[in-house]
Amino acid sequence: MGSTWRWLRGEFISILGASGTGKSTLLHLLGGLDRPDSGLILVDGHPIQEGSEEEIAIRRNRWIGFVFQFHHLLPEFTALENVMIPLKIRGMTDRESRAVAEERLDEVGLSQRLHHLPTQLSGGERQRVAIARALVTSPVLLLMDEPTGNLDPRTGDGLFDLLVALQKKKKLTVVMVTHNLELASRTDRRYLMRDGKLTPLEVATHQPALLPA
Repeated sequence: MGSTWRWLRGEFISILGASGTGKSTLLHLLGGLDRPDSGLILVDGHPIQEGSEEEIAIRRNRWIGFVFQFHHLLPEFTALENVMIPLKIRGMTDRESRAVAEERLDEVGLSQRLHHLPTQLSGGERQRVAIARALVTSPVLLLMDEPTGNLDPRTGDGLFDLLVALQKKKKLTVVMVTHNLELASRTDRRYLMRDGKLTPLEVATHQPALLPA
């Protein structure tokens, strides 16, 4: 991208831009899902893409959480079982992973929905399960791709309030792709993505023309 960007621990970053400008690709690079053609991406001072695919997957499990527009929950597993999965991958026992998963689900307000399947949960509840799953490994970086984009405005606003509270409580670095100028205005730093390049942007909700068509 031709530039050096440094985001500090505990910052909430939002990235705006038209579809097809490279926002999701950037998240994939930051999360170690894709390898860059050039340059270096450091997470907590460590390169994310170096080594074998297995080594990258281990770093991703330890350092990074993902929340997407669609929750991607496994339909045959309960909310609790879905949240336990990253910890089971890490090698934790059932008892250990269950205890941590229950904590995260309680933090997102779902302590009474642990044993419900995704089909038994509302859209907002399913996305809260996805957030709990993203945070269950205590990541240093949370990547979010339109986390409220599939929800009605009221549910989406409530979910974003929860995300902000959790981000501050856990001192997480968050990078969020969004088309929502109002949500972006509540983040610490904002960038416009255009033709694969990031430009710092001071966003106000009364300036919709800042987003390219």
